[in-house]
Amino acid sequence: METVDWHRLDPGEALRRLASSPEGLAAEVARERLAHYGPNALVEKRRKPVWRMLLDQFRDFMILVLIAAAVVAGLLGEPVDTIAIVVIVLLNAVLGFVQEYRAEKAMAALKQMAAPSATVIRGGRIASIAAVELVPGDVVALEAGNVVPADLRLTEAVQLRVEEAALTGESVAVEKDVAALGEAGLALGDRRNMAYKGTLVAYGRGRGVVTATGMGTELGKIATLLQDQDEGRTPLQKRLAVFGQKLAWAVLAVCAIVFVTGLLRGEPPLLMLLTAISLAVAAIPEALPAVITISLALGARKLVKQRALIRKLPAVETLGSVTYVCTDKTGTLTLNRMAVEKVYADGRLLTPDELPAMGRRPAGRVSDLLLTGLALCNDAHLDAEGAVVGDPTEAALLDLARGKGRMRTELEKAAPRLAEIPFDSERKRMTTFHPWPDGRVVSFTKGAVEKLLDRCRREQTAEGPVAIDRDRIRETAEQIAGEGLRILGLAMRLWEAVPDGPRAGAAEDDLVFVGMVGMMDPPRPEAAEAVAMCRSAGIRPVMITGDHPLTAEVIARRVGIIGEKDGAVLTGRELARLDQEEFEARVEKIRVYARVAPEQKLRIVEALQDKGHFVAMTGDGVNDAPALKRADIGVAMGITGTDVSKEASHMILLDDNFATIVKAVREGRRIFDNIRKFIKYTMTSNSGEIFTIFLAPFLGLPIPLLPIHILWINLVTDGVPGLALAVEPGEADIMSRPPRHPKESIFAHGLGEHIIWVGLLMGAVSILTQAIFVDRRPDHWQTMVFTVLCLSQMGHVLAVRSERDSFFKQGVLTNKPLLGAALLTFALQMATIYVPFLNPIFRTAPLTAGELLVTLLLSSVVFAAVEIEKAVKRWWRRSG
Repeated sequence: METVDWHRLDPGEALRRLASSPEGLAAEVARERLAHYGPNALVEKRRKPVWRMLLDQFRDFMILVLIAAAVVAGLLGEPVDTIAIVVIVLLNAVLGFVQEYRAEKAMAALKQMAAPSATVIRGGRIASIAAVELVPGDVVALEAGNVVPADLRLTEAVQLRVEEAALTGESVAVEKDVAALGEAGLALGDRRNMAYKGTLVAYGRGRGVVTATGMGTELGKIATLLQDQDEGRTPLQKRLAVFGQKLAWAVLAVCAIVFVTGLLRGEPPLLMLLTAISLAVAAIPEALPAVITISLALGARKLVKQRALIRKLPAVETLGSVTYVCTDKTGTLTLNRMAVEKVYADGRLLTPDELPAMGRRPAGRVSDLLLTGLALCNDAHLDAEGAVVGDPTEAALLDLARGKGRMRTELEKAAPRLAEIPFDSERKRMTTFHPWPDGRVVSFTKGAVEKLLDRCRREQTAEGPVAIDRDRIRETAEQIAGEGLRILGLAMRLWEAVPDGPRAGAAEDDLVFVGMVGMMDPPRPEAAEAVAMCRSAGIRPVMITGDHPLTAEVIARRVGIIGEKDGAVLTGRELARLDQEEFEARVEKIRVYARVAPEQKLRIVEALQDKGHFVAMTGDGVNDAPALKRADIGVAMGITGTDVSKEASHMILLDDNFATIVKAVREGRRIFDNIRKFIKYTMTSNSGEIFTIFLAPFLGLPIPLLPIHILWINLVTDGVPGLALAVEPGEADIMSRPPRHPKESIFAHGLGEHIIWVGLLMGAVSILTQAIFVDRRPDHWQTMVFTVLCLSQMGHVLAVRSERDSFFKQGVLTNKPLLGAALLTFALQMATIYVPFLNPIFRTAPLTAGELLVTLLLSSVVFAAVEIEKAVKRWWRRSG
């Protein structure tokens, strides 16, 4: 199909361009076009086979290193290590496979939105056909409840309203008409004469000519975008890939040096080979994938309790790296329900709180009259549980009256509806007739203020009707509209009796203007605080909405996304005029986007990522799915979200609340902190072992540890204590520091230096123990070195619970699993010394009380040194 602005053509011209007519296509022509254009269905790309998905889980470099370590451990006769590593690798593979397999479901959910059948006019006759058989030029009939089966240029619209929220983000059903729109480049939500595939007819009836089918529809374009988006690797995955590669080469280099150095000193070749291999196995932190998986799983479990469902585990950690949160407005920052914010009556502009409660008489005050009219001229109603059901605008008016003490049911008992003139999009008003206390009949007319003013000669005041001051009312209406509020006016007229067959026109003339209200979907009470917390955490919140620019700007200012000095809103039309270079130059300064198209949301995400940012994107509609999938964190709405958006997302907000994202970011930061603590702990322990074995020969000392000692320390210190770090509570300053830089090394902020200097200290204390006791206690020195090195690591794990706070300030019992793990490791180490049958296995000897005391004192040196380091950091921060 050629690219045509169908909304700019009148219905007759659109039919002519499509070689069709109001009677539709002939059956033969429809068959030819079906053969030419293909079925009206969404086409999926070829999926990756299941076996390939499973195999891809083993391509990560760190996983390959672990597999190699498992093989080596097996050759050394250490089946426990081999089994542990294999279980960890398989667990990670299964988790990765499940996540990738589930990600493929987004396209299936999108296809479910298509209508199964369509009512079509062919050859002047109405017929029901399978929607996949529709072709461009077909004339389709629509009525309430239908799913629009293809993109249509409407040719007939009778009170037609279509719910387009899933496609455009517009929260209220859109009124449709057939008039041509002259403006080019209109956003989908502004094309009032078009109906799009996958949207729902909420009210009325109409007809339209098919302009696009299948992948050529707006829904099809989204399907293309969705299938073209590959999910990027998470920050942690990127960092660990680099870490694994560097670690593998470093370990190989150190082991080669240890082996060669031992040979040069005349050590037995077999002993040196086993020592080098044992050192290699010990240096690989095989518990790291398990710690990461368990940390993420525990974090996901905790987030469910905070109303956030994690669909893809790595997303938990990625949240901690987020630098931008691109959020929708409706329902996320706002309550997703209309509420009256301004009331104009008797020449005064008030807030609902300033409005007096209604008196007994329906017209005692002008405000009472206004509230009575708004409640009676209203099609919303209360359900059995007392909730308001109906159009959001009318529900807000009913809520206002109810809040001021007058229930709809009570009003209708006194003044039941006698007749009505329904709302239509041309008049933009509705009228209802009711009995009045003086025996006459009152008509209330509700609608657009500008339309009402043209039909009013007087306005109601406390003294009675007076000549209307249209300029003052228009000026007040502009003031209300300037605050981003939607305005509705109310007028009235008294009759001796209900006019015969009341019709629009005479029945809506000679009205008395009563007042008007301004309403909007207000911000959530907690939204401003959540935005402020984002800012303090160095995260920039950005609003992206399909709503009008003025409404978007008002909400953004009220929640704090933009301040008084920030620039104007960027609309989708303005964005379309910017080339990529211009846009990327401005993207970091823009805080609000309004009236954006689906591909533009994707463009915003990609532009921010090109600038080096990690982006969280919220969305609930089909139109959001490609951007959700492309974002580093796609966040779908659990209440209002479509299945398509949920399947494309990484996380689902069960309460659709922006504040929940902030809680999730906090949890993500805590998890990454704990993973860093584990790396700090385990890599320092491994470097301590390496330095102990590597440096001893250069000081003229024998190899201090046997292969069994290295593997034992690796087994009891890396596993359980490391896993216990995963539940460490968050640091006090976790949400008052900036996000990690996306390209930041995992060894940043002194982690690398800590691993080296504490590892050296650990090695030095072990070698000092050896140097002092190698001649004095020839049968016990190796057991002492073995114990000092093992217990030094326990002291270290307790000290690294916090980057800055003292262990004693944190409290001994604030991480009970870690305390339990440290005590268990101590008990197991004592068992290798004092349980007789274990002595020959571990080549140990029971220590005397004095030797054990010396060993314990030397083991505490590392703990004391790290606590002193943290004290210096605290002093430096206070003085700086």
